[in-house]
Amino acid sequence: MNITVLGPFSALVEGTSVSPTAGKPRQILALLAIQAGQVVPVPTVIEEVWGDDASPKAHITVQTYVLQLRTRLSRALGDPSAARELLVTRPGGYALLTAPDAVDAHVHDRLCAEAQAAVEQGDDARAVTLFRRALALWRGEEDAFADVRTGALLGLEGMRLTQSRKDALERCLAAELRLGAHERLLPELADLTGRHPHDEGLHALFVTALSRSGRPESALTVCTSLRSRLDDRFGLLPSPGLRRLERELRARLSTTAGA
Repeated sequence: MNITVLGPFSALVEGTSVSPTAGKPRQILALLAIQAGQVVPVPTVIEEVWGDDASPKAHITVQTYVLQLRTRLSRALGDPSAARELLVTRPGGYALLTAPDAVDAHVHDRLCAEAQAAVEQGDDARAVTLFRRALALWRGEEDAFADVRTGALLGLEGMRLTQSRKDALERCLAAELRLGAHERLLPELADLTGRHPHDEGLHALFVTALSRSGRPESALTVCTSLRSRLDDRFGLLPSPGLRRLERELRARLSTTAGA
């Protein structure tokens, strides 16, 4: 089984799509997939799909949807018993018994954890390779579960994955800067800061790359422009780290001008 949630949702079995088009069964399959190998209690499914609008007979509707999912799996596998072994009923809930690495979000989490371990061991080259592999799992700029209606649980999981993607990107770029790739990263960082005009982490990396590339004036311009946008939009100052970078750049340019 191959399940993708980092962008539009897709579930393939033996190369055949088993993704329902109907909203609620699709939502249930996504919920089971993100918790692959674990029992998802029926009350959790009900809360995800209906929230406070659940009827007293919602558990019966869940049974119907699970039966529909098993039918799709059975057609793809050509074996009803195999479908029952893949999507199993357990006391109080259901579980999708597929390998964790069959779900791209789980692979993403594993690669990010391995990459961070490499950073902590001082192996930036390996960290960059692993972070880039994790980031490559995302399809375009869309959020996780992009075409799935999300409730409380999937909504939180989507937010976690989005934040994990951002963290992985910044940690990857920081590792590449430590490896001396500042000039090569300038186009990517210019694009990223253009698309995320208030993201201080990305701007700090861009300022660092510009400064190390011998462009302190451009780096200072990025700092002052961000300061203006943050003030205009939120009434906030840049982070202490960015303010320190700005001071260092001004001191550097002042020294150069007085030389």
